[in-house]
Amino acid sequence: MKGYEKILFLSRPKKRIISCLCDAIFISVAYFFAFFIRLDHLNVIYSVELWKALVPLILLTIFIFSQLGLYRAILRYLTFQALFVICIGALLSMFAFYGLRLYIDDLVPRTVPIIYALFLVLFSGGSRMIMRNYISNRNLFKAYRKNVIIYGAGSTGRQLCFTLRSNQEYKVVAFVDKDPTLFNTNIMGIRVYNSYDITKVIDKKNVTKILLALPSASRSERKSVLHALEPLSIEVQTVPDVDDILSGKSRIDELQDVAIEDLLGRDPVTPHVDLFTANITGKVVMVTGAGGSIGAELCRQILNQKPLKLLLFEVSEYNLYAIDKELSEIVNKQGLNVEIYPLLGSVQRENRLQIVMETFQVQTIYHAAAYKHVPMVEFNVIEGIRNNIFGTLYTAQAAIAASVETFVLISTDKAVRPTNVMGATKRMAELSLQALSQISTNTHFCMVRFGNVLGSSGSVIPLFKRQIAEGGPLTVTDPNIIRYFMTIPEAAQLVIQAGAMGKGGDVFVLDMGDPVKIVELARKLINLSGLEVIDDENPNGDIEIQFTGLRPGEKLYEELLIGNNVAQTQHERIMTADEDYLPWAQLEPLLLQLDSACHEFHHERVREILLTAPTGFIPTDGICDLVWSNDIKPELKVVSL
Repeated sequence: MKGYEKILFLSRPKKRIISCLCDAIFISVAYFFAFFIRLDHLNVIYSVELWKALVPLILLTIFIFSQLGLYRAILRYLTFQALFVICIGALLSMFAFYGLRLYIDDLVPRTVPIIYALFLVLFSGGSRMIMRNYISNRNLFKAYRKNVIIYGAGSTGRQLCFTLRSNQEYKVVAFVDKDPTLFNTNIMGIRVYNSYDITKVIDKKNVTKILLALPSASRSERKSVLHALEPLSIEVQTVPDVDDILSGKSRIDELQDVAIEDLLGRDPVTPHVDLFTANITGKVVMVTGAGGSIGAELCRQILNQKPLKLLLFEVSEYNLYAIDKELSEIVNKQGLNVEIYPLLGSVQRENRLQIVMETFQVQTIYHAAAYKHVPMVEFNVIEGIRNNIFGTLYTAQAAIAASVETFVLISTDKAVRPTNVMGATKRMAELSLQALSQISTNTHFCMVRFGNVLGSSGSVIPLFKRQIAEGGPLTVTDPNIIRYFMTIPEAAQLVIQAGAMGKGGDVFVLDMGDPVKIVELARKLINLSGLEVIDDENPNGDIEIQFTGLRPGEKLYEELLIGNNVAQTQHERIMTADEDYLPWAQLEPLLLQLDSACHEFHHERVREILLTAPTGFIPTDGICDLVWSNDIKPELKVVSL
């Protein structure tokens, strides 16, 4: 270990002693330099009186520096505030010099203490700044620091670079930007390169990570940047969003993994205020399934629109506790005048639903309670039907009885020509509301249909990230499978706005953008993690993608529309579909038959009813219910496709 490295790893008390000794030398040099500058000779060094005055001056000055906290500062984290402290200390030392001058007046011109103070600032302050820069610029932690590029040489990139100067993990070796006016310039001694030269810079500087400093860029702009970086197979991280930085939620150096919404490049649309507030502001609002992914986000956004009361209806005690605690903290922090009521209950208990709605005089309901995982519903058919079909039916009937004004069902693209029980149950739930809307005079029913949401429970993205962290493999069901994706906040915003446009029985469809091939999404996540995919062209890669085959009831692709009768609404990302349905008089007997079959656990009859109902149900598998498939009386089973 070199000499300066040994000093760096000394204990704090020993470093303070060294600092005091250095300052004692600087004070002495400044003291005699002041005389030399003023008198143009150094004969004064032979004066015993001057040496006697120097000793108390050194002690007083070091005491002053100590009281000002100079010796508590860590050298490599030193800021220019320390220079200000040294200036104050030098000024006080100058006054001390004037006091000592009374004893050696005939030897000390009046301007010498002033010159001394200037030299002291130069020596004591300048030496510290030089050492700080020396330590920051030299890779003293060579075994640990990673060479990184900052993509974005704007104000955020510069702040990030300044912050990382004292970081022991990263060393900034280059800036990259698309702005031609910045090419070949230097920022903090670091060169700015053209984004087209990034491959050369990575190779030349041995870069291991790219840090995106583009917090105010749109998602489409970030998607373009990520698309260019993806083939490089280098790890990419990003600074937090500018809103989080400005609000104090995040620091600029709290680097994050690339958000999947940046890969999709879908920019959110500003909500229409009139639609956003119509069913919420000043009203009593109830959310079923309030602790789920969509339900919780609905609650957050509803809270911001200042309802009179917000009822959280949830069957999971922990999920209810979590969302109630989160929302209550928001209310207290922002001083909102909103009453929040956490209510345990199942949507399969109509009497509980009705008494809640009547007690609190609910005006708007967002029905998000449902089983949404295709394989789980395939394995638990009866419970899926009970929760998704009859849970929706009972909630809707309770809403009618309690004179609720608006009822919004959160539906799914899997309800369109379903190949699984979950999709069939959601389509039956839609049919129930469409039928009830024709006989209800008080409650307006509508449903909002959309595809997958990013970050929801069971979403493929968290699974991929966990598999990458574990070293793979990444599991994809089929190389050709595609899905529509939307962020949870955007989905919740559009659901609220669509609900405000409902007149009765409306089926709203959200514009999901372009579908995404899941295997390509997996490749992007691997490459942006700084890894390579193992395939025929690259057998020495890092992570393999394995195809596991479609799960029970799973489709290669999803649809949002049953027919072609679709019209645009006043919102650019919300469409309305005109679809066929059964009147209540014809649907009710089917529901009664289905209820009876479920009560008797007659799976064959359940399958038959779902096939004959106008759901468009075309199953790709037989009955997959785990209880049915393990029945000890196999001779009674009749599989009907």
